[in-house]
Amino acid sequence: MSLRRDSVSLYQFRRLLETIEKLEGRGTELVTLYVPPDKSISDVINYLRQEYATAANIKSKQTRKNVQDAIESAIQRLKLFDNPGPTGLVIFSGAIPQNSGQTSKIEVYHIIPPEPITTFLYRCDSRFHTEPLKDILREKAVYGVIVIDNEEAAVAVVKGRSISELKTYTSGVPGKHHAGGQSARRFERLREMTLNEFYKRVAEKANEIFLQYPELKGVILAGPGPTKEVFAQGEYLHYSLRDKIHIVDTSYSGESGVREAVAKSADFLKEVRMVEEQRLIQRLMSEATRADGLAVYGEKQVREALRKNMVELLLISEDLDRLEVKIKCQNCGYESVFTIDSGELQTEVPKKLAEKCPTCQNQTLALAETTLLIDKLIAEAENMGVRVELISSEHEEGEMFRKAFGGVAGFLRHRGGY
Repeated sequence: MSLRRDSVSLYQFRRLLETIEKLEGRGTELVTLYVPPDKSISDVINYLRQEYATAANIKSKQTRKNVQDAIESAIQRLKLFDNPGPTGLVIFSGAIPQNSGQTSKIEVYHIIPPEPITTFLYRCDSRFHTEPLKDILREKAVYGVIVIDNEEAAVAVVKGRSISELKTYTSGVPGKHHAGGQSARRFERLREMTLNEFYKRVAEKANEIFLQYPELKGVILAGPGPTKEVFAQGEYLHYSLRDKIHIVDTSYSGESGVREAVAKSADFLKEVRMVEEQRLIQRLMSEATRADGLAVYGEKQVREALRKNMVELLLISEDLDRLEVKIKCQNCGYESVFTIDSGELQTEVPKKLAEKCPTCQNQTLALAETTLLIDKLIAEAENMGVRVELISSEHEEGEMFRKAFGGVAGFLRHRGGY
């Protein structure tokens, strides 16, 4: 499987890794093989031949057979490639127990990683080793956010599809003293000292959080009024963060200010997936309120528009928890297809199966197929050449999309075209 950096490919890749991670073997019967770009296929095959010969010394006849079968299957898969390619090649091969462990079946998966793998790895274990591939999937675009005024501050991290590590702090600084004389000057000095301590405290927490991310690309410093500039000039932040500061004016401080700062920094955060998803949902909401809007939403309406090839871009919630179910009559071949929430599978399907076939009137209905609706929609869109974007529910707009639009929507090719 090759991987592009679009949301559908990443979703399918994560799903495949989750499937592979769940597979377990007996003893050391599962083979994990990572082949870097600079290693020749023939060298790897020769290496596996040696491991095959070594496996002949395994005492257990069944384990010996399973390990050798797994190695041979990996060799046969390798032979499909002339070279590992620019990013390398990963193969998982092994005997997976079936029928509650009574039998086993050799399963083989190959993956072309999205980024080059650097080291050769061969391992036999009771599980497949996916850690290096999961590390490749780790979000690389990470930004820090500080929103501050003289009363409160918030520190957060923007990474991938969410805002995380959000912390808020209050200064305890009293308002300006309006009385004259020496007491006023003393009050101002105390106020300035308290503010300075507040800035130090916020910077200390920000440094502690941000320096955990060596890949941090920038720091958004925001807030109403001049406090953010004072904070920036005061060199409170760690020296390695100071040249990454991007200053933004916001109407709010605290947690609301963080969301506003992110929204106002879309260009600065262009590598962050969450910003792109938020932009798409905001565009959807705008189109949905127009009389001649390009928005189409709702499962039935979207699928009809897809069939008519009227959709330019399809949006699907990654947390769409629905199934497409196919029921077939074993007597006459009648078929019925419907969608349900996954939680209804155990209750609604038995009701359907208990009914008589509407065509032949026999009680011979059987469950033929259940498929995730998200996979069906992706397949339908790809068949029509329609681009698909998957939307996470980890941010506010994504959660609203899932609840208000049912997690399925699209943009039409032409206004008034539906």
